[in-house]
Amino acid sequence: MLYILKVSYREFEERLEQIKSPRGAKTELILTAIKQTSEPFSVGDIHRQCPGVSLDLIRRVLKKLWSDGKVECLGRGQNAKWDKTEPLEIGTTELNG
Repeated sequence: MLYILKVSYREFEERLEQIKSPRGAKTELILTAIKQTSEPFSVGDIHRQCPGVSLDLIRRVLKKLWSDGKVECLGRGQNAKWDKTEPLEIGTTELNG
């Protein structure tokens, strides 16, 4: 009985490792976290809300939003705060351009 459970669990782990999140899922997670904030936020705040997302991706999304005029940076350095300048629409931000 324990052998069957052990083999089943191992097979489950292998299948789970093969599943990848759809393209853009992490970006959508970041945008959702930003959208839900009601006050200025830092990169660290977003990283705590999205633990599986790299800091580089968070910075890249913020840079794109900044260039689109949707957020503004309220400081410099590690403790810089960001604030929304207009409401975000999830699913409309492309990072390719």
